[in-house]
Amino acid sequence: MAKGLQGFSWTMLLLFCAIQELGAWAMHTAVEGAGLGQPGDPALLAGGRVKRGWVWNQFFVVEEYTGTEPLYVGKIHSDSDEGDGSIKYTISGEGAGTIFLIDEITGDIHATERLDREQKTFYTLRAQARDRQTDQLLEPESEFIIKVQDINDSEPRFLEGPYIGSVAELSPIGTSVMQVMASDADDPTYGSSARVVYSVLEGEQHFTVDSKTGVIRTAVADLDRETQDRYEVVIRATDMAGQLGGLSGSTTVTIVVTDVNDNPPRFPQKMYQFSIVETAPVGTAVGRVKAEDSDVGENTDMTYQVKDEEGVEMFKVTTDSNTQEAVITVQKPLDYESKKVHTVVVEALNKFVDPRFVDLGTFRDQTIVRVSVLDVDEPPEFRPPSNLMEVQEDADVGSVVGVVTALDPDTANHPVRYAIDRSTDAERIFDIDANTGAIVTGKVLDRETAGWHNITVLAMEADNHSQVSRASLRIRILDVNDNPPELATPYEAAVCEDAKPGQLIQTISVVDRDEPQSGHRFYFTLAPEATNNHHFSLLDIKDNTAAVHTQRMGFNRQEQDVYLLPILVVDSGPPALSSTGTLTIRICGCDSNGAIQSCNSTAYVVSATLSPGALIALLVCILILVVLVLLILTLKRHHKSHLTSEDDEDMRDNVIKYNDEGGGEQDTEAYDMSALRSLYDFSEIKGGDGGGGPGEGGPSGNPASELHALPQWVQSPDLDFSVFRDYICRKVEQADEDLSVPPYDSFQTYAFEGSDSPVPSLSSINTWSSGSEQDFSYLGGWGPRFRQLAALYAGRRGEEDSEES
Repeated sequence: MAKGLQGFSWTMLLLFCAIQELGAWAMHTAVEGAGLGQPGDPALLAGGRVKRGWVWNQFFVVEEYTGTEPLYVGKIHSDSDEGDGSIKYTISGEGAGTIFLIDEITGDIHATERLDREQKTFYTLRAQARDRQTDQLLEPESEFIIKVQDINDSEPRFLEGPYIGSVAELSPIGTSVMQVMASDADDPTYGSSARVVYSVLEGEQHFTVDSKTGVIRTAVADLDRETQDRYEVVIRATDMAGQLGGLSGSTTVTIVVTDVNDNPPRFPQKMYQFSIVETAPVGTAVGRVKAEDSDVGENTDMTYQVKDEEGVEMFKVTTDSNTQEAVITVQKPLDYESKKVHTVVVEALNKFVDPRFVDLGTFRDQTIVRVSVLDVDEPPEFRPPSNLMEVQEDADVGSVVGVVTALDPDTANHPVRYAIDRSTDAERIFDIDANTGAIVTGKVLDRETAGWHNITVLAMEADNHSQVSRASLRIRILDVNDNPPELATPYEAAVCEDAKPGQLIQTISVVDRDEPQSGHRFYFTLAPEATNNHHFSLLDIKDNTAAVHTQRMGFNRQEQDVYLLPILVVDSGPPALSSTGTLTIRICGCDSNGAIQSCNSTAYVVSATLSPGALIALLVCILILVVLVLLILTLKRHHKSHLTSEDDEDMRDNVIKYNDEGGGEQDTEAYDMSALRSLYDFSEIKGGDGGGGPGEGGPSGNPASELHALPQWVQSPDLDFSVFRDYICRKVEQADEDLSVPPYDSFQTYAFEGSDSPVPSLSSINTWSSGSEQDFSYLGGWGPRFRQLAALYAGRRGEEDSEES
């Protein structure tokens, strides 16, 4: 706060006080003249006098007061105050009682704290005048404002700093770089406290600043990025329009000098040397060179090219876009024996040239690249590179087909040896002389079997077989006339019995496996053995075909139904070769239109009368018949009758499943209970047995004592179950053969039926006791379903009795 009062003197304060007193007097006069009443106010007097109201000074307070006593602000006074202390003055509102205090008697207002206009520019308060005795308002409450008067206590500040700007190098003087702006918190409407001017504290050798606008401009025209790429400029802002006593603030502005393409590329060296082996394949990189450019960014992008004719032919230069290097690669095969050193002129030039700086010089540079070719031990080379040879197919074994030649390209010129890659000539049709390279036939040739042969010939140094060269050789087998012509097919023709002389029967053509260069020419004639033939004639049409015609009127197939006509065919050679073929002519019966009806040959008639479609339809019908027969047999097998005699009664019907409990033995409507009742009819059982006395079968016998006659399950080692085994096996076989019937047959073991059952077991198969202790005659009363079982046990009982007797 003390700094904010620099330059403020007590003289100024006294001046302010005098102005305030003068304003208070003027205000008092105005108030007394005009009064506080409104038109029509009852307080207005008839003689023009008004009721007296509020009187106080215009209130201002200077900010940043540093005195020890409260700062006098002003005085409020009512014209009804006679100075006797009967009126009490009070204030309320912003800062009342804290910042501003009032003397209740005099109405003087003082500021007790330091005020800052930059924080609050004015305070609104309300004044009251009350009767000290009654505390009633003597004047209406009035609002007034205390304004904080500004002093120059805030320095200018650069709120947006620090600043970073840029300017292109070599820009002309006065080029705008950027604008800076400072802000002053003082009151711009009062004095010059907020009037700011700009100046350069550091960097004035290269830049200037406009004092009013803060625009920074270049002061020189030779800014060079390559020399200095950035500048730190300090800009100062001063208030009070730069006058003495004004406050100031500063900021640093970083100015970056951007690049322009004002530097050409330059090779660090005027000559580069590289070496490469002569066997390097095309596309191999020889080396890299790079021209340097002091510029940055796209201004350093450059391209390279070969300038001399020799270098353009042998080498290629490309630009690596990432490193901006020139990559020199081999464009044609190198040969140490032909040329050991190659000289290449490489030129570098910028891609983007700024026309403003063309006058600075050419933006390109050249360098010389010497490429030394290194000698290596190379494999032999075939000369000349022709890969086609020809040989007659009738050449003798060992005949020379041709000669291949290979030379060692090295200076030593080592001797060369030859061989054939047997993977390409597995049958060893050809051989080669290892020293001369002469290729000879190893087997008899046949053009008709293989007209071309592709073999690979190897050439290697005599003392170093690892240096091998390969050459593909195509051998063409030339044709000689060694195959006679033959009829194209075994011809057969048919002629009607009533044929007329000169009627065309068949057109004959031939084939020849040979391929003469001038083309085929065949001659047709009847064989010598057919010179006495008076039935048919042969006409050579001169287009390698011949026509057979009838030579007589009508034929009789009863006398002769087949004629064999031998035909002699001769080619044009050389040498001329011939063969004899036979034309089979059949005599057939025809209708009035000449259509063949029948011939003596059944096969021929069928082939002549049945078309392929008819044959297919016939085959389909036969296939349908076969399928129908098979279907009938299958259905008959699945639906065959399973009715058997009484001896072979199906035992599956004896197993019946009841899901209801029924009404017991009294319920005779659901099923027949007679068979079950017979188990307890002991008198009937004994009577039928014939072995018991009259007393045993009486009704007065104890039924419980008769239960011993029921079969019991006690296994006996001497029992013979072969009858049951055979019966069961027969039934199982029948069930297995009949696939349409579910498996009803099954075995169930009744191990224990419970202690309360009067009958321990109903099964007679597992009976253990001997037959002498049991009587199975009661089974006959169980109904027709158990008749076979009764017969079996009765027969078994009879056999046992006979054995015992």
